[in-house]
Amino acid sequence: MEDGDDNQKRKNSSPSISLKIPISIHPLLLRHRRSLLRPTLSPSYTPPPRQIGQSEVPASSASASGVNRNAILVSHRQKGNPLLKHIRNVRWAFADVTCDYLLSQSACALYLSLRYHLLHPDYLYFRIRELQKNFKLRVVLCHVDVEDVVKPLLEVTKTALLHDCTLLCGWSLEECGRYLETIKVYENKSADLIQGQMDTDYQSRLNHALTVVRHVNKTDVVTLGSTFGSLSHIMDASMEDLARCPGIGERKVKRLYDTFHEPFKRVVPNHHSGTETLIHDKAEPSSVSERNDNDEEFQDASKRKKKEPELSVKSALQDAFAKYSGRIGKKSNKLQQDEVEKERVDAEQANNSKE
Repeated sequence: MEDGDDNQKRKNSSPSISLKIPISIHPLLLRHRRSLLRPTLSPSYTPPPRQIGQSEVPASSASASGVNRNAILVSHRQKGNPLLKHIRNVRWAFADVTCDYLLSQSACALYLSLRYHLLHPDYLYFRIRELQKNFKLRVVLCHVDVEDVVKPLLEVTKTALLHDCTLLCGWSLEECGRYLETIKVYENKSADLIQGQMDTDYQSRLNHALTVVRHVNKTDVVTLGSTFGSLSHIMDASMEDLARCPGIGERKVKRLYDTFHEPFKRVVPNHHSGTETLIHDKAEPSSVSERNDNDEEFQDASKRKKKEPELSVKSALQDAFAKYSGRIGKKSNKLQQDEVEKERVDAEQANNSKE
């Protein structure tokens, strides 16, 4: 009994040993199982063609290109330009670009300060030449920061026009920044906002053309159109023909006729030229003989001038002193004659008193 209890205790106290038998799988079976897991492709399957222009770009570079597409690309030349502080409503980033500000694929801007232009007059020309023909819209953003602007602005305007550039002038850095922001915001907008809407029917166009004349309303336009048929016939009509139309009074007739027949440039009488002609007419001699006399006097005076030698300063002073001394001599002779005459008169009076 005790032996059985001891055997039971030994079984309970002895650790349980689990035997693991390794199972070896042949490599051919592993390959077969891997081939079963792979998708099977038919022999006629061809991969899709790769689109031109697509490149395997990581997500970080793709997001960076998207940011650059929506931002103004600024050249490294513009580092330190205080204009960058005023570009707040649009993103901007530095990049290796030829222009100063790349606004879109077809628009760019060159920044120019008039003060810098006075120091370097050829700077704008060389910068425009670097752009070549790569952009459809080439803007010269000119910051007017000098007081005397007439001459430098004339030079900048001439350079911009000769090289097919659009000149935008800003009198402050804030204004220059607004120009860049506006061009960037409206890069993909159409020109419908600034285009005039032209009506397609003839009557609407006729109304638009004739109602510009003062006192002419749309009812009068309908009357004129039905009477004459076209705008050319209305313009060729006389005042009598216009007056026969019902509702067209004398004032409207005169307005229409003057609009179609008066010159575009009003001739203003020049009073200054009129007074000059009157003075010239008054100054002209009244007879042919007087004209001939004046011509002869003029010729004689010109001959005298040719004959007279050119006087130097010394000779002129000598002549002046000679004239002055001659006048003094004449005065002294006259005084002597007066004294002699006075003495003679006194002597005669004395003789008469003695007698």
